[in-house]
Formats: sequence, C-alpha cells, structure tokens
Amino acid sequence: MPQFALAARATPLASVAALLAEGATVGAGKAEEEVKRMRLGLVTYEMAKDWDVATIIEKCQATGFEGVELRTTHAHGVEVTLSPAERAAVRKQFEESGVVLAGLGTTCEYHSPDPEVVRKNVEETKEWVKLAADLGCPGVKVRPNALPEEVPVEKTLEQIGLALRECGEFAEQYRVQIRLEVHGRGTSLVPNVRKILDYADHPNVWVCWNSNDNDLQAPGLEANFASVAERIGLVHMRDLFIENYPWRDLLHLLKKSGYTGFCLAEIPGSTDPERVMKYYRALWLALQR
Repeated sequence: MPQFALAARATPLASVAALLAEGATVGAGKAEEEVKRMRLGLVTYEMAKDWDVATIIEKCQATGFEGVELRTTHAHGVEVTLSPAERAAVRKQFEESGVVLAGLGTTCEYHSPDPEVVRKNVEETKEWVKLAADLGCPGVKVRPNALPEEVPVEKTLEQIGLALRECGEFAEQYRVQIRLEVHGRGTSLVPNVRKILDYADHPNVWVCWNSNDNDLQAPGLEANFASVAERIGLVHMRDLFIENYPWRDLLHLLKKSGYTGFCLAEIPGSTDPERVMKYYRALWLALQR
C-alpha cells in the first residue's frame, strides 16, 4: 500500500488536510521562485551572427539558453523590412519553440551633433518598436556611441535623454520597452547614463547593463549599479572567465535588487558552440551560489 495511504488512515482528516495544504504551499513557493529567477540567454552579436532563426532556436534548446536578443544586420535577417507574413512566421517559430525572443538589438543612437541624423535614428527606432510588437518581443535595445568633442557633455546627455523620451512615449503604446545600452566612449560611464535617464524622465526608458570595465570606476561597482538598479531591463555579459570583472558580485547585486529578466551572453563564436554555451551556462549558475 502506498505510504501516503497508510499515513492518511492513521491521521485525522484535519491533519491530512493540513498536510495537503502545506504541500500546496511548498509547490506554490517553488513555482513563485521559478517565476522570479533570472534567466540566461544569448546575444547574436558574435556567437550566432551567421545562424538563421531555426539554428538559433535549435542551439538554445540544446544548451539550456532560454532566450535571445537578435541583433540587426546578422544572418537571421530579422529586420524592419520584414513583411507582415514574414513577421508572423518569425513570431510563430519562437512561440512554438519555447525559446523567448527577449529583445531586438539595434544600432539606433542619438548623440550626433546633426539634428537630422538624430531625427533619422528616432524614426528608425519607432520602426523597430513596431517590429518588436509584431513579433511579441518585449524590448528594443538602442545605444549612445560617443560624446562628440565639439559639444558640451551635458548638452549631449540631455539630447540623448530627450530623444529617448520620445522613443519611450511612442513604444509605451505598443507595450515595448526602450533599453539604453551602457555603451560608447564617455557614454558608457554609469554616472552619465544616470544623467541621460534623468533627462529622459520616462518610465518606459530602461537600461541594458553592458558589463563594461567602466562599471568599476569611481564610485565603484556597487554604487554605480545602485544608481540605475531600478531601471535595469536587460543585462549583457561577456566571457565569464574574464577575471578583472567581478561577475559573482554583479549576479548577487542583480538578485538582491529583485531583477528577474535575462542575462544575455555576448560572446565570441566557436567551432563547437554547443559545448561553449553549455560551459557558459554551468559557470553562470555556479557564480550565483
């Protein structure tokens, strides 16, 4: 006779009910913990730049990577030029695979001294937002790429922030996040990113933490992280064997902050990608303990 049945015979009904309720609570707790955890994904910038969508999905499924950010100009061909039918087909591929299309990685940027260039990038961003919405994708990554030497720094930071505000307002109606990558000469300094966020002043403008060496500059990783922690919507991570970056500290800060989004591996390609991806996942998990 099953052990549970024996226990039920010898235990009052009220106690059995309590045991069942306790089991349900534990199960709910585990399910809640599963929902709240961070997830690992891939950026197609290098490792998957020559893969089509089917290959990306296949490799992620085989290695335990749960999502992907598709970067523009790469072989998968997921671009704003896709027709409605092509968009529907890409969306179906991801939805049926269980691999999450976590983001679209663009090269849209708003730091140029030329207003026409900035306007072109803002309008292009809006097209990426429409594509993301059609694909069921939650976010579009944009970037600053430099601080022009001929322009006062504060003016450029404000310009970037105001452009982001317009993009954030536009994307909000599509339920798509605008994610500002911590990127570029001078603009990858976290205090400058904080200023850009302040100028943007919009709840739909988020940060893509990029795991740069600049994160360690004064006032240090913990303080830099804390300054933007509530706005982090995505995380890029380089090779975890790079010893000068405190990966364990970063992961602990992310968990402590309540971050439950994707950590995306932005790593070089390999002749044995599945093996590399499996090792990456194992180390990513180990560093969280």
